[in-house]
Amino acid sequence: MSDGRTAVGRTAPAGSPLLSLALATMMDGVDAHSGAVYLLSPDEPVLEMAMMAGLPRAFAAPWERVGLNARLPVADAARERRLVWVGGEEDMARRYPRVAVVLPYPFALAALPVATSTTVHGAVFVTWPGSHPQELTDREREHLTAACERLAVRLERAAGQSRPVMPEPDLLAAAPSGPLAGALGTVEAAQMVARLPYGLCSLDLHGRVAYANTAAAELIDVPVSRMLGTQLWAVAPWLNDPAYEDRYRAALFSQQPTSFVALRPPGEWLSFRLYPSTTGLTVRVTRAKAVSDMNRARPPADDAPSRLVTISQVLSLASSLTEAAGVDDVVQLVAEEITPAIGGRALVILGSRADRLHVLGHRGYPDPRVVERFDGVPMSAPTPGVHVLNSGVPAFFESREELERLYPLRHATPDGFAAWAYLPLIASGRPVGTCVFAYAEPHPFPADERAVLTSLGGLIALALERALLYDAKHRLAHGLQAALLPPSLPPLPGIGAAARYLAGTRGMDIGGDFYDVLPVGGGLAAAVIGDVQGHNVTAAGLMGQIRTAVRAYTTVGQAPEEVMRSTNRLLIDLGSDLFASCLYLRLDPARGRVVMARAGHPPPLLRRPDGRVRVLDLAGGPLLGIDGDASYPTTEVELPPGSVLALYTDGLVEAPGVDIEDALADLGRRLAQAGDLPLDELADVLVGREAGAPERIDDVALLLLRAGPGG
Repeated sequence: MSDGRTAVGRTAPAGSPLLSLALATMMDGVDAHSGAVYLLSPDEPVLEMAMMAGLPRAFAAPWERVGLNARLPVADAARERRLVWVGGEEDMARRYPRVAVVLPYPFALAALPVATSTTVHGAVFVTWPGSHPQELTDREREHLTAACERLAVRLERAAGQSRPVMPEPDLLAAAPSGPLAGALGTVEAAQMVARLPYGLCSLDLHGRVAYANTAAAELIDVPVSRMLGTQLWAVAPWLNDPAYEDRYRAALFSQQPTSFVALRPPGEWLSFRLYPSTTGLTVRVTRAKAVSDMNRARPPADDAPSRLVTISQVLSLASSLTEAAGVDDVVQLVAEEITPAIGGRALVILGSRADRLHVLGHRGYPDPRVVERFDGVPMSAPTPGVHVLNSGVPAFFESREELERLYPLRHATPDGFAAWAYLPLIASGRPVGTCVFAYAEPHPFPADERAVLTSLGGLIALALERALLYDAKHRLAHGLQAALLPPSLPPLPGIGAAARYLAGTRGMDIGGDFYDVLPVGGGLAAAVIGDVQGHNVTAAGLMGQIRTAVRAYTTVGQAPEEVMRSTNRLLIDLGSDLFASCLYLRLDPARGRVVMARAGHPPPLLRRPDGRVRVLDLAGGPLLGIDGDASYPTTEVELPPGSVLALYTDGLVEAPGVDIEDALADLGRRLAQAGDLPLDELADVLVGREAGAPERIDDVALLLLRAGPGG
């Protein structure tokens, strides 16, 4: 977009209803039944709906403000300065799944930029019922383009004259009253409708009851006075179902009759038939005539899911998918939430990698070996999963005969199912895989169901793309953590050692906790444990540098206090904004002594051979990386054979709502009770609660050291 992307302000009216007249002219010239004008915000790259015509604004509520970079028709039209044509619900589901999920109805749409040669002022969309041909005619294209160009010139002229254009009231057609009144008279018309043996209601474009005859009031069991001015689905509790409101929306958008059957308690089934026009809807209410009619439209039972996913279900599914972290989570959510909702019995999700399809997860197949044939299939193979991913077009097979006719190789690999939906998973314009739903019985896929499934494929694709990225980061984090911590502890003279590390469950599962032990020579050994603030790659990288520095300063023979001072100066010289706590030990098992230097780290626990445990109150200095002149005094402690030192990071003793003194006392009790166990078993006991916790805010490191022959 060039710098001509200036916007029209919103501070004062321009005088005449410029936008309304322009949009009404456009719609009349091409027989469109709804439309809207967007103006570009003066403060941000956002298109704001300035007025809408033909349908209530609630139909387009999710798109009253549209980011200029959004994957939506009006945004594409404004950003790319071109006409965007969407020929029907399948085309919408494939190209703009976010729209098709909310509006899974048969309609066509054209979006155009409102722009001069130098400036984009906004965009327009207009829609037609599903009966419109799949292609835009040349006359329609020319009329819309010319009207948008004229509107752009007028907006530019208004901006040049400092006459900012304000949003205008929406245009909704009023129901005509003249012809009917002139033909019969209002009294005669009301009497005629009152004599009908079935119920009749008139709804405005918002779904509110404007008129109801006596039969309708008796069937619905609500007085006419209470029905007037109320939306049909709100007049009685048993009508308050999103599925019924969806039929009203479908009728208005498609301009085709729709119907539903509802159960009026305790056991009366009523049929509602909705006849739409551009001014409102007429609803015919009758008793359901046959059980077959009733069964087709009644709310689905648990074992017979609805053929279509309602808007509320879609929003719930979308919300659930945003919570999926890894690929396994996505597979589980799709299996538990989407597959039953669409009537499917089995699911396979395939991922595209290295020019092959790989099985990422599956559910519902009695014999898992049946799914193995999908794994590793080349992207050149003549299979439906490969074909839909390469073409980007979903494939629906209503029966086994249809599938095997198009893909004869499937004769040799039956899976026990009778119908299939293959959905390409395309995210950010990139193919990420294929989703396969299998059905137990032959299953028709009408156009509206195909549109919904295609839209769900778009949601699954976005969730899968995020999950694949999360899993890749997760593997990277664990690989980096494993590389920075010692793979095993070396043998130490007269000292036994065991360690445990648990990653936090937030962020990237990587943190700055570290530990290390190393023999020093002369029968001595060194040990260190520390914690760099943060739970990210930066913290882990700094942790690796500190651990390497401690090893180097120990190897050249520095005393414990010097090791800490040198490491502190290094951290400051690195210019990092992160700080680190640290506890360094120099062990002399032959003399039964240990010298410790501490930098803001939690105090260690010492279990003596008689089983008593105490918290060691050590001298120390500030956290590493704060003060370049800080000193770190040492404390020498007796370490007789059989003693156990427990060094840990704060993740082991800190938890929301738990007093740290109580947590330390509890850790001491467990150390006292289990201190005679082998060190590896003791380590498992001490971290057992954290290891089993569903969520860890912080990572945990534990290093156990036992003095004595063989440790």
